[in-house]
Amino acid sequence: MQIGHHQLKSKLILAPMAGISDRPFRELCKQMGAGLAVSEMVASNPALQDNRKTLLRAEHSNESGIRSVQIVGTNPEDMAAAAQLNVQRGADIIDINMGCPAKKVCAIAAGSALLRDEDLVKRILDAIVKAVEVPVTLKIRTGWDTENRNALNIAKIAENAGIAALTIHGRTRACKFAGHAEYETIRQVKQSVSIPIIANGDISTPETARAVLATTGADALMIGRAAQGNPWLFSQIEHFLQTGENLDQPTTANIGETLARHVESLYQFYGDYAGLRIARKHIAWYFKQLNAVPPPQINQASQAAEQIKLIHQAIDHLTHCQPAPYGHH
Repeated sequence: MQIGHHQLKSKLILAPMAGISDRPFRELCKQMGAGLAVSEMVASNPALQDNRKTLLRAEHSNESGIRSVQIVGTNPEDMAAAAQLNVQRGADIIDINMGCPAKKVCAIAAGSALLRDEDLVKRILDAIVKAVEVPVTLKIRTGWDTENRNALNIAKIAENAGIAALTIHGRTRACKFAGHAEYETIRQVKQSVSIPIIANGDISTPETARAVLATTGADALMIGRAAQGNPWLFSQIEHFLQTGENLDQPTTANIGETLARHVESLYQFYGDYAGLRIARKHIAWYFKQLNAVPPPQINQASQAAEQIKLIHQAIDHLTHCQPAPYGHH
């Protein structure tokens, strides 16, 4: 799978997820087999460019592999300027968000709300592709709602604008994350354009991954929510696609080691105070892989050292109390 002149080491991509796809998580997923990990959405609003949150989202120093930064907005000039700024800050690929269904993003007609205005889509894509030398990718949904699935039109606009790859989430804006993703629209788009197509939506097991590739003919897969607390999914899918066999599930001890490493990297990245709080949701997701709930003391811990000590204790307890988890598949 190639994006512009960048060769991905696998056809599996970590989705940009607000508040989740930060540098520590991107790095972890790349170590586990993701060929690319896209940053959280970075606002294109000039007033927010130097705000601490935006800077952390676009923070790539020492990041391994290809750096892809996702920008969001509605104004072609602001978006082009944001693309240039993020390239100066180290982005190898600029990704444009037209897939986010979140209310606060759609309220300003950004994210998937843009899909209603094909002329504006064209102006934004043209402006960004002209503004930067690096490959530009686009993420969309299948349309605004089930009556207005215009992914095909948008894909043609993207191809004409020089977009290097297109990710399609198999739901409309109106579906949010409800129901099931549909892949037929993705298949139709893949057959109609020559740019690489990345399929996204509900890819949570190696078997689904293989089926989605077969159904859509897509060049790559993007994985989002299923990787939360489960970065092993990338190596499991990769192994299954290549051999047709399933890797063993990680043991309780493996999960504990990865969780501890992930949490430590959050402390380093955000500082103890914020890192400790951001770690909580990740801890809950890892424990879900263990069919367990984290002890409440972990969330009540006010010091990083205390939180990590409690994690180790809880994992030790689970290791000695239960057989290796084979539960949730």
